[in-house]
Amino acid sequence: MLDAGRTDEVLLEVNNIEVIYNHVILVLKGVSLKVPKGGITALLGGNGAGKSTTLKAISGLLASERGDITKGQITYRGTNLVAMNPADLVKTGVIQVMEGRHCFEHLTVEENLLTGAYTRTDGKGAIAADLEMVYNYFPRLRERRKSQAGYTSGGEQQMVAIGRAIMSRPETILLDEPSMGLAPQLVEEIFNIVKTLNENEGTTFLLAEQNTNVALRFAHYGYILESGRVVMDGPAKELRENPDVKEFYLGMSDEGRKSFRDVRSYRRRKRWLS
Repeated sequence: MLDAGRTDEVLLEVNNIEVIYNHVILVLKGVSLKVPKGGITALLGGNGAGKSTTLKAISGLLASERGDITKGQITYRGTNLVAMNPADLVKTGVIQVMEGRHCFEHLTVEENLLTGAYTRTDGKGAIAADLEMVYNYFPRLRERRKSQAGYTSGGEQQMVAIGRAIMSRPETILLDEPSMGLAPQLVEEIFNIVKTLNENEGTTFLLAEQNTNVALRFAHYGYILESGRVVMDGPAKELRENPDVKEFYLGMSDEGRKSFRDVRSYRRRKRWLS
């Protein structure tokens, strides 16, 4: 049974893609995933698993890092994205919030938010209404709207980055490591806003996240990457209860909490690939 607001319609489909950097380094090795309309889909795994590379492959940002898709296909509503310009991708309704809370430091918070509406043609009234909507979701940004973004906190800069994406009126947001460097309370706040945007605005999310515990509480479906491959996927609730996920990503097992340093990676590969 689908959650409220979700449908069987697949918006984004990644089919068996391979990505190589500098014509030599194979980073993604046959990654496939589907993102349904109205859902929150989590892309999980440790540092270097290939999460950010997958998002950059979708959003057309690999070329800036000398990366190439050498195999496979990426489609959005049936349209091939592989050769699409990143700017044109935004017009199709897909936008990426980059890892690291990128914002224009010399601009105010409000000026940053308004840059997200740069490509819109629906008039100042609609843009003003959406700016008000963003402030309703992020009350802290309303308080800091005249402050230079570079002087705001890490959590506030993450809110600016997400708010700017919302101002483009996207159908789908690719969200890269939203919890990175944030205190647990702020992580919870950011994810609750993602959930509210999903439920109230119908925004579809594909989020890459190392914090598996938090991501699986808010996502509907998850994919786990290891060394550039999808090693497990399923409904978030099932992944939360899976013994291997508990042991190796949530730090728990039937014997209690375990340290990642106590776990040998070959054991989990053997268990998952057997």
